[in-house]
Amino acid sequence: MANPPTYEVHACKYAHLPRKGHEVQIMADPHDADWPMDYFVWVAIPLGEDGRRMIGARPVVIDTGFSAEVGARRGRKMLRDPAVTLRDLGIEPNEIQDVVITHLHYDHVGGWAMFPKARFHIQDKEMNFVTGRHMTKKTFRHAYEVEEVVAMVRALYGDRVVFHDGDEEIVPGLSVHHIGGHTAGIQSVRIWTRNGWLVLASDASHYYWGLHDEKLFAIVFSVADMLSGYDKLKALAGGRVEMVVPGHDAEVMKRYPASTPELAGWAVRLD
Repeated sequence: MANPPTYEVHACKYAHLPRKGHEVQIMADPHDADWPMDYFVWVAIPLGEDGRRMIGARPVVIDTGFSAEVGARRGRKMLRDPAVTLRDLGIEPNEIQDVVITHLHYDHVGGWAMFPKARFHIQDKEMNFVTGRHMTKKTFRHAYEVEEVVAMVRALYGDRVVFHDGDEEIVPGLSVHHIGGHTAGIQSVRIWTRNGWLVLASDASHYYWGLHDEKLFAIVFSVADMLSGYDKLKALAGGRVEMVVPGHDAEVMKRYPASTPELAGWAVRLD
């Protein structure tokens, strides 16, 4: 069978947060020092057979970042508006038609309004989670913003939400995969690139130490699902763990080349 369309994939950094090991890891080594977090929005852009961007092709954005207002209230400063970085990459947010929301935590859905024409792709289990009985527990609802959850419900009633149940292809060469663990409905994204399958873990693995050492992030709905999720992420990448990109590890900005010289420090090309 012929290979699916190829994509170029970029990670756009918009915020940074200093963190210590005990703040981000369950049973952290007390000798661990700094584990800073970077915050990203990702974009996948279809390429033609000549390796150039296809005219009229539809990029897919993965997650939207937090809003500046919510970020400030939570002690996280937006360093660069993701919309600016997307435009610097030649992507107009106002024209994006498909946005994958990996999960509905504030730092992944808060920028939804910058995509007025988009459909939002969400797992059934995530919407059920954020509107169901588990949200009676402050531990689970801490990382959600009620107004952002309501915004997704409004988008649903405006015919702008696409639900997925497990693993489904959105467009040729790009699919979503339910992982669970961090939240009940978190999904990761698999994308076909010139180097094979690339997997954007998002918060199914916040750091490389999740994938490599099976350590647990501090916010977790199901420990069992988080651990089995690491195995699924590796399997989706064909066993090539180097093709799995974690959701918040500052090391990502060091491991990949800048998307353009002008975007050094703000965007890296993952493919």
